[in-house]
Amino acid sequence: MTAETVWAGKYIKVIKDGTWEYVSRARGIEAAVILAIDDGHVLLVEQYRVPLGKACLELPAGLVGDEEAGESVLDSAGRELEEETGYRAETVDSLGFFHSSPGMVSEGFTLVRARGLRQIGDGGGVEGENITVHRVPVANIAAFVAAKRAAGVAIDVKLLLLLGAGMLAS
Repeated sequence: MTAETVWAGKYIKVIKDGTWEYVSRARGIEAAVILAIDDGHVLLVEQYRVPLGKACLELPAGLVGDEEAGESVLDSAGRELEEETGYRAETVDSLGFFHSSPGMVSEGFTLVRARGLRQIGDGGGVEGENITVHRVPVANIAAFVAAKRAAGVAIDVKLLLLLGAGMLAS
């Protein structure tokens, strides 16, 4: 059986393939997720996410190719880091491509590491995003995430990257 598009919007489409139904990005759009650690601190962002109905704590991230066709993942990641956090990276390197929720969406993302951070602005994203920037000591990440969770903030699964070693040690 061949896959058929059941519905398509500007950014996503719903696909049926046999008994499977899943969501895919439209127009070949990709995502970049940014691990920005500098001077023993990691940059996190918090923003309201409509599907969750509440704020979510996340690594900075953005879409690749949604505004400028042909933009590279690394260039997009650098742009998104500046827009969301107000920090500019001296270097941005790819750490590989990962799939976020393979049982429900075909989307994946390129994880990048940003180094040599310099604050050039306040961040906060583009109009309407209302992003809060957090610069958290890596040593305090587990307590920070626990406090945010206790306050009712959703926690993005990609933060397991920062919590993993502590979870394995328990």
